[in-house]
Amino acid sequence: MLAVLQQITGINSVFFYAPMIFEQSGLGVDASFSQAIYVGLVNLVFTIIAMALIDKVGRKPLLIIGVAGIAISMFVLANGFNSATYIISDETITSLPSDINTEQLNGIRNIEFTSDKDFKAALNGALGTSMASQYESEILPKAIQINALLILVAILAFVASFAVSIGPVMWVLFSELFPNKLRAVAISFVGFINSVVSFLVQLVFPWELSTIGTAPTFFIYGLFAALGLIFILLKVPETKGKSLEELQIVFLSKAK
Repeated sequence: MLAVLQQITGINSVFFYAPMIFEQSGLGVDASFSQAIYVGLVNLVFTIIAMALIDKVGRKPLLIIGVAGIAISMFVLANGFNSATYIISDETITSLPSDINTEQLNGIRNIEFTSDKDFKAALNGALGTSMASQYESEILPKAIQINALLILVAILAFVASFAVSIGPVMWVLFSELFPNKLRAVAISFVGFINSVVSFLVQLVFPWELSTIGTAPTFFIYGLFAALGLIFILLKVPETKGKSLEELQIVFLSKAK
């Protein structure tokens, strides 16, 4: 469950698609790549913080705080994109590349869309799928009206929450939960599960954005994090300072 939870909250979608997410929030290509660097720096800093706190605070408190932060950040992110509007204004038209036949956009000019999914569908209808796909990254940042600062803060808070909790703490827990005779096989198995889920999450992320929209995608990640928080509160033991024998007693008592 922890191996699945680490990936199903969408961390690698954010890492690998950060420039695209920032670009869709209207920051532009150059700003989106520079702000993606902030994601890496925040991840580094808060991983170091986790290393400093894990033996002082404990494993479970870090997991609770971090996964709660992940859920809140994703819900804020979903709300930020949900409140965004998209409109092809006259100003937007004049700023588009000359390769685009702007007359084809007259049918959706000055119409306000409240969903990126609906806006992209309208672009496909106006320009054709091939042309809309080619110039989407040019049109979307110019058409969107969104609180870009809120999006940036929510993503950085999400990365910080992940890096201080389930990112590194999960692997420490795995080294402490399993008895010696099973540890190598068990950690290999959960590592395999972790990689499979990571692959699936990254595989479906672009499809989710195009099919259900940005806001519902991040809401789903937040929902998974909230369910994971409940699991941690109810099922995950604190392993700090406990021997394998003591942990075995804990698990046996839970099984009974």
